[in-house]
Amino acid sequence: MSSVEFSTRPVSDQPLRGDFGWRFAAGVAGAGLLTLMLAYAVVALLLRGTALWGTNIPFVWGFDLINYIWWIGIANAASLFAVVLVLRRHGLRTSVNRFAEAAALAAVAAAAIYPILHLGRPWLFYWTVPYPATFEVWPNFRSTLVWDFWGIMSHVVVTGLFWYTGLIPDLATMRDRAVAKGRMVQARIYGLLALGWRGSVRHWARHQAAYRLVAALVLPMLVSAQTIVALEFATTLVPEWHQARLPLHVVATGIPSGLGVVLALAALLRGGLGLTRYIDDEDMHLLGKLTAAAALLCGYVYAEALLVALLEDATTRQAMAARAFGAYAALYWGGAALVVGLPQLLWFRRARIKARWAVPIGLGAAAGVWLDRFSLVAGGLVRDHLPSTAPLYAPTMPEWTLLLGSVGLFALLMLAFARFVPVVSMFEMRHEESEADVP
Repeated sequence: MSSVEFSTRPVSDQPLRGDFGWRFAAGVAGAGLLTLMLAYAVVALLLRGTALWGTNIPFVWGFDLINYIWWIGIANAASLFAVVLVLRRHGLRTSVNRFAEAAALAAVAAAAIYPILHLGRPWLFYWTVPYPATFEVWPNFRSTLVWDFWGIMSHVVVTGLFWYTGLIPDLATMRDRAVAKGRMVQARIYGLLALGWRGSVRHWARHQAAYRLVAALVLPMLVSAQTIVALEFATTLVPEWHQARLPLHVVATGIPSGLGVVLALAALLRGGLGLTRYIDDEDMHLLGKLTAAAALLCGYVYAEALLVALLEDATTRQAMAARAFGAYAALYWGGAALVVGLPQLLWFRRARIKARWAVPIGLGAAAGVWLDRFSLVAGGLVRDHLPSTAPLYAPTMPEWTLLLGSVGLFALLMLAFARFVPVVSMFEMRHEESEADVP
């Protein structure tokens, strides 16, 4: 057995372990409890309708759209990061790509809940699908609800293909090592998912071509999925939303959230699973610096928004002033501080390596983007130009339950990923080490 092959055994041994310990069991129990809360909130919504939510005129959108945009931003940023590493053949892909792709897929699954639930009658969601209807009642493709459907479906399909295609060689490795350990049930499952992989030259050539083809397909999908969300705002007449720069704002501010989640996952996985050798300090350094640099880009976007508002008409200036200095000003500036300011701590070496610093900073950046989405959605609807208006939007307990439940679903999917498949790409690791042996 070669030393290169032996170096991947600590990675493949993790899913084949019989017991992951009490910490993993506690994490699964907590995530499962939150997911049950999500199921309860969905059933309550189906029985009683959207009257459970705090939305009302003029706040026709609330947590449903806020959380949807937030999850889509995390998924897009994580996918974009993984795709760029694959297409550029960067060395960081070896340690980061696998769980970055998994995080993107889990975030898409959490986001897909909200477009269906905010329909009002979610059991009729199939009306947005161009199915062969006998009565020829076709969906209206000018409706933003149809845009949501196609955006989410393309995101799920392409992101899932990207993750699964990169996983196939490692599934074959898991099949062989499960056979060596006498775990025949696991070996059959891994063998079925490996699609008959034997590692021949023909298999590798087709796999590499397919992997990069799917990665290239992800790039236009990411731009379309994120800008579709922003165009839902831009097609309205709300002054703060009816802006051509809104897609840029949504895409740019979503990048630190995805990178922050990937940074937090990297710190947790390398400490919790003992993978410091594979997710090493240099990987954490580069990932932390990228997150800090993306946060600086967000600072430019915030400054550009304020400058453009000053140059626009009086209505736009008033709308921007209402968002930055009005009822939701604390959310606006709090989001800006968490997104732009907090990640700047990652320029310090200790903050990038130590999990007790990297995890809260990464999750704090994601929380800051959520506050930005809240101020964008709710803050844009504060001024309704009516003499009497309803109270400010305040989320109800069922809405908070949905948010916490979607976080639990994301955590449960990530824990299942860490339990059953390698969290680091073994075939990329072997390829990188074999290249290092060549003078």
